[in-house]
Amino acid sequence: MAARYDAIVIGAGHNGLTCASYLARAGLKTLVLERRPVIGGAAVTEEIIPGFKFSVFSYLMSLLHPKVIADLELRRFGFEVLPASDMFGPLPGGNHILFSDSMEKTQKSFARFSRKDAEIYPEFDKYLMESVAIVRKILLETPPDPTCRDWKSFKQTASFLWKYRKVGGKLFRLIDLFTMSADDYLSEWFESSEVKAVLAYYCGIGTLAGPKSPGSAYVITHHVMGEHAGAGGWGFVRGGMGTITQAIAASGREKGLEIRTEAEVVAIDTANGRATGVTLADGTRYEAGIVASNVSAKLTFLKFLPKSALPSEFVRDVESYRTYSGAFKINIACERLPQYTAFDPAVCGFEYPSYTHIGPTIEYLEKAYDDAKYGRWSADPFITPVTPSFVDKTVAPPGKHVVHLFGGHAPYKLAEGDWETRKDEFVRNALRVVDEHAPGFSDGIIGMQVLTPPDIERIIGSPHGHIFHGELQIDQLFWSRPAPHYADYRSPIAGLYQCGASAHPGGGVGAVVGHNAAREILKDLGK
Repeated sequence: MAARYDAIVIGAGHNGLTCASYLARAGLKTLVLERRPVIGGAAVTEEIIPGFKFSVFSYLMSLLHPKVIADLELRRFGFEVLPASDMFGPLPGGNHILFSDSMEKTQKSFARFSRKDAEIYPEFDKYLMESVAIVRKILLETPPDPTCRDWKSFKQTASFLWKYRKVGGKLFRLIDLFTMSADDYLSEWFESSEVKAVLAYYCGIGTLAGPKSPGSAYVITHHVMGEHAGAGGWGFVRGGMGTITQAIAASGREKGLEIRTEAEVVAIDTANGRATGVTLADGTRYEAGIVASNVSAKLTFLKFLPKSALPSEFVRDVESYRTYSGAFKINIACERLPQYTAFDPAVCGFEYPSYTHIGPTIEYLEKAYDDAKYGRWSADPFITPVTPSFVDKTVAPPGKHVVHLFGGHAPYKLAEGDWETRKDEFVRNALRVVDEHAPGFSDGIIGMQVLTPPDIERIIGSPHGHIFHGELQIDQLFWSRPAPHYADYRSPIAGLYQCGASAHPGGGVGAVVGHNAAREILKDLGK
């Protein structure tokens, strides 16, 4: 006889654990089922090289929502943020640029490239942060369906519009963010390519786009929404990113949450248009009136359910949901940190750049995308080297270090050859770029883990290895994420909910999707 629960959550990523923990706190008998032997999804810490703890996928903390941190009492369960340095950008010729949460320091750095840009930066920052403030509020909203004509939906849409009526003229700022390219958006303010590249860099992180791609301006906003200390709100987590998910899990377990690993869900069971439970790969069945899926919409609706159980238009929308990725990650155990020739602690004002961007100009970033458009990895990729072991001594043996290289672009499918036969060539090219700015770094590598989009897809199941479960473009945001009419965390199957990054507001270790999905589940249960 199948075990019975009030709610089942598929996938122990941070959003799934968050949703489940809220449900457990509300008194629901809740079970989380995870395919892998470890929990955390893309927020995991694993000892891939003996003695070295890698934040295997996500690598910096910024977006984790303060409400979730407080509600789930994560600090009580070991969550601790360690500040990253100002963002250091090495440039050709031994030059550099800084991006800091100190207005004065950022202006001083920008002034080395354009006095005009330095002078206008405070006004730009205020302008951008006013838009970011609106987006931050919308994060916690359940997207209404403006096309539905029933009274309930009409009231929801009207309530949303009334709540944000004071946005007023700022609406046009949001339209600009959602539709303009990063380059066009920033060019309305700045003249220096190096200064523009500081912010435009973010538009390619996890997104197959360049700074001249329409809609790429919004991705900048997505990455600077963090409300924590550091440039752009970025910091490290003591013990690696897996500390976040371990803390969320501990919070839930304290309230009775059950989590089972190596439990691969292969089907969502239904009867008469309603979710009734799940079936595992080994044939085990679990029953529940509530099923919430933390995995990608493509897997949830195209793999775990027969198409015949879903409206044909919805199936088409999910099939056309764009997930093609160009992100790569190289996790390195090494003897020493990168020693950047352009870095001088006396000039920069801090001991070491634990957070670095290699992507010096708009033209450099766009060329990296140009290569990927035609199925080639970027000849000169943009790369984010981060060094958690500089501030966190728990992730590496004494005197040794962990360096994470995240970058783009590395197309999911190569135009020539395949990843299995060309991965070593790709890695040599990426390390070459780092060595150009930090000579000899690669000579000190002890071991490494290389993750291309197919690797990311294979390990955590995100289609095409997309770190956000899908592109952050206007047609895949808010009331269209992941599909029109079903952006409210519900689905065409009664009792089946979405609590993963395919839903609003998208990817990043923010836990907002899990929070919002749990709220809607409890609302439907009258709790």
